Amino acid sequence: MTTTTTTNSASRPISVPRPLVRVNQWLIVLSVVLAWATRDVWIMAIPLVCGLCGLFLNWNPAMKIGRLFLHKPMSEYIPEDRDQQQFNQVISVVCLGLAILSAILGWTIVMYVFSALVLVAAFIAILGFCIGCFIRYQWSQYRYRRSTRAR
Repeated sequence: MTTTTTTNSASRPISVPRPLVRVNQWLIVLSVVLAWATRDVWIMAIPLVCGLCGLFLNWNPAMKIGRLFLHKPMSEYIPEDRDQQQFNQVISVVCLGLAILSAILGWTIVMYVFSALVLVAAFIAILGFCIGCFIRYQWSQYRYRRSTRAR
């Protein structure tokens, strides 16, 4: 992800302003819809590349551009947890990558399934429910329950 409101002692960002998260979500939604409408799967490479840059370089071009349109200081926006956003980004990158790979291999149905998964998840997140957050929470609960049974 990119710019943040808070940092920890190692100067690693721990939150991302919500409007920048929304920019990333809208980029995914619009790219998938446009890719379907034009039948040009490479349009989905835009959020894929942005997501990969965010994960590996800690620099998301879409968020960098979105930041230019924010008027208030970053600390005045509702913060989103950076680690959670990274988890969500992994899910979106995997789905977009598999959708593009499926299209290259001629697996049209699989391409639509993976692109629909990321489209629906991003759109539902825009509406206010984070599927990735729910998955991560359930996973942490499962690990906790498993660790307490092992003792």
